[in-house]
Amino acid sequence: MSDLFASAEPPSAPDPDRPPGPETARPLADRLRPQTLAEVVGQEHLTGEGGALTRLLRGRTLGSLIFWGPPGTGKTTVARLLAQGTDLHFEQISAIFSGVPDLRKVFEAARKRRVAGQATLLFVDEIHRFNRAQLDAFLPVMEDGTVTLVGATTENPSFELNAALLSRARVLLFRALDPGALARLLVRAEALTGQALPLTEEARGVLVRMADGDGRAALTLAEEVWRSAGPDETLDAEALQEIVQRRAPIYDKAQEGHYNLISALHKTVRGSDPDAALYYLCRMLDAGEDRLFIARRLVRMAVEDIGLADPQALVVANAAKDAFDFLGSPEGELALAQAAIYLACAPKSNAVYEAYKAATRLAKEAGSLPPPRTILNAPTKLMKRIGYGEGYRYDHDEPDAFSGQDYWPDALGRQHFYQPTERGYETRIAERLDRWEALRKQRRGAG
Repeated sequence: MSDLFASAEPPSAPDPDRPPGPETARPLADRLRPQTLAEVVGQEHLTGEGGALTRLLRGRTLGSLIFWGPPGTGKTTVARLLAQGTDLHFEQISAIFSGVPDLRKVFEAARKRRVAGQATLLFVDEIHRFNRAQLDAFLPVMEDGTVTLVGATTENPSFELNAALLSRARVLLFRALDPGALARLLVRAEALTGQALPLTEEARGVLVRMADGDGRAALTLAEEVWRSAGPDETLDAEALQEIVQRRAPIYDKAQEGHYNLISALHKTVRGSDPDAALYYLCRMLDAGEDRLFIARRLVRMAVEDIGLADPQALVVANAAKDAFDFLGSPEGELALAQAAIYLACAPKSNAVYEAYKAATRLAKEAGSLPPPRTILNAPTKLMKRIGYGEGYRYDHDEPDAFSGQDYWPDALGRQHFYQPTERGYETRIAERLDRWEALRKQRRGAG
């Protein structure tokens, strides 16, 4: 398809008086549907000369496949082209509208075709919406060759599909269309319709960003522009946004987009990049993410990745959560932005996080080892008589308010979990701990 775009004739001026015949009445995305694998745009890693799909078609044999990728990236079209290229009957169902009785009918029809010498490619859209029992129903017909399954999903198959099905199918990743691929789609649409998009260069770029990697969305937005623009009118970016009312970002708060963006925010904070952190924060806010969920994650970042390198980080993150709770949207969102920037700019340390994990492991392994009796209270006469609290030294009565006594169970001995870094406030903590360790050795030696 890239060759087609490169050689496309420059589109003519818009013709507002052109009557919409039967062909022009079809949606633009349908009219531009690729007729060969080489025409599929944006998936060159699969459809290029050495791509996985090209190799499969060259061999004219298919195994079952799972297409994983965002909407509008060509999954359905590619499935049709694979069926055509291997002389398979193409059967399509949607997991949204199909149940086990529907599957039985499809499988029975495929068996009859097989007896007659015609194999079937069964394309299942939104396959992740089937439950485990429904997914298990595919296993026998995949194994005996009744159908070649091609499932399409926008969700991570590792989470949404069972292991038995995944072991019988190859997962192929479809990528969101990059701006160059979307721009080429628009050029092809102009060549097909004979009409230039009535947009300024800036507005054209905005339309590409609005499509959010979805080729179908880009063509739908282009159709809306052609319908809305007046004769000899050229829309700028502001007019475009007002006309199409901006397509909502693709983001399911319960699914992978949610986890991908919060992961990106966390890693950019950890990586000390405040600009990237602010970008991902704004992506989440724009998509309608729960603001208190973001606030909770910022608090977690403060204790996991900054800790005592900057004790104020936790204070700032908590304050941002309280400020948002007090102000609400949109005013309180600025507090979340301030916290994200502060955390990204803070010195980093995971020393508290690592110390906590190590102490947790030992606590589980050690079981119910008793603390030394010297540090146990003696609320009864009996407990006092058998030695509870005997020999305890009250630190505030000692020089430097430090007794240096041993607090560890005898069976364990003294352990070290917390190793402060040489970053931020932890440098001062390290100096303090070194001084106390020296005093501990000195006073034990004197004892």
